[in-house]
Amino acid sequence: MSDRTGADELSAEAWLVALASLPGMGPARLAAVLAGRSPREAWATVAGGADGVPEGVALRWRAVAADTDVARLWSAHESAGVRVLAPSDGDWPAGLAVDPEPPALLFARGDPGVLARPCVAVIGTRRCSHAGREVARQLGRELSEAGVCVVSGLALGIDGAAHAGALGGGAPPAAVVATGLDVVYPRRHAELWQAVGDRGVVLSEYPLGVWPERWRFPARNRIIAAVADVVVVVESHERGGSMHTVESALERDRIVMAVPGSVRSPASAGTNALLAAGSPPARDAADVLVALGLESGTRSRVAPPVPAGDAGRVLEAVGWEPCTLEQVADRLGVPLGPVAVHLLALEQERWVQQQAGWYERVR
Repeated sequence: MSDRTGADELSAEAWLVALASLPGMGPARLAAVLAGRSPREAWATVAGGADGVPEGVALRWRAVAADTDVARLWSAHESAGVRVLAPSDGDWPAGLAVDPEPPALLFARGDPGVLARPCVAVIGTRRCSHAGREVARQLGRELSEAGVCVVSGLALGIDGAAHAGALGGGAPPAAVVATGLDVVYPRRHAELWQAVGDRGVVLSEYPLGVWPERWRFPARNRIIAAVADVVVVVESHERGGSMHTVESALERDRIVMAVPGSVRSPASAGTNALLAAGSPPARDAADVLVALGLESGTRSRVAPPVPAGDAGRVLEAVGWEPCTLEQVADRLGVPLGPVAVHLLALEQERWVQQQAGWYERVR
């Protein structure tokens, strides 16, 4: 066993990795085990039967520690290109240095130094509307173009759209995930994970091999809130997971902004509630840059003119919620044929999107 053979040659990070790899070792337990001890001393304590944890957990840790080759475990992380950060590391995110619930260590693929830039977390629901997805993508791209590091959780929906947009800008993005860096979740975001790690950084407080569990996501969200200067909620249901990040951000005195949405859309219930409670609105990237104190960083853009005449009236009738051709015609009190012609033109000009017979305004 490497904790007996060549132990003096192992770094503190190697012992931290071994501790974090123990079954059932979450952030709070790891902090408790490390309290007043070096990582190597904490490992020796665990190997001898840790105090302060349920007896079953202590016995299991002791058994696993006896079979763990710490040097081999450390080598596996190095071979995978995973860097281990401790709070004493120069690249430790500044937002975590004074955090009330800091992780004991972080695993990183990519360059954690990208978090030294102004950071904005763009978050929201997995069950988002097309309009919400496009807003997140645009925010991610324009913030990145202004030199901002866009942070999110690489989840489906708003998170993924924000990262996809950020990859089209200039500044490298950052992600915080709730699994080991070799466990891509969700699987359909494998290419996005790779791209964010290649351009920026993907962070986790869990070692290789850790699979997603429900409790890990709220724990992950506190780190997203801590490393961000501003948190922008694009769409969120009233009791959505994004609200966990919002709570963590408010506890840390971060600015929380919300994108206004339709009062009829459940996906905007949480964001509209934030606005009603006093959160500043994020109508576009310029609003966010003002909150960061970087309002001069945006490029001026000429917005395309809103369609006028009959086409404009059709677009207005579509509104911001999915509707059918028949509903639009009924709202206008005109035959289906002319409305269908205008909707086709609006779709070609990318003012609306049609899917399975439903039309939705996208800009």
